[in-house]
Amino acid sequence: MNTKKALWSGALAAVGASLCCVAPLALVTAGIGGAWISTLTKLEPLRPLLLAATLALLGIAWHRLYRQPAVCEPGELCAKPVVQRRQRVIFWLVTVPLLVLLAFPWYAPLFY
Repeated sequence: MNTKKALWSGALAAVGASLCCVAPLALVTAGIGGAWISTLTKLEPLRPLLLAATLALLGIAWHRLYRQPAVCEPGELCAKPVVQRRQRVIFWLVTVPLLVLLAFPWYAPLFY
């Protein structure tokens, strides 16, 4: 799995892991209410699995960006330091919001 796929998979898993908590808050904030919002909590049992998947995929992406040497021939895009630096910046721009989403159940009571 390449770094880009690991980042996208980790992002989707993080959104799934925080869907039970963030989605109801976002809907209520937008003025949308109803008894059906409580059905979103049925995803709570899947949260630990999605949390583990997110952290594993982010770990794979980090390992490929920082630990694994770039295997590419001279003249390819991956050989340029600018490309690698840009990939690392994008990694951190994705990772920080994902970690904030994953921690949402711990600070969600501040909003309710």
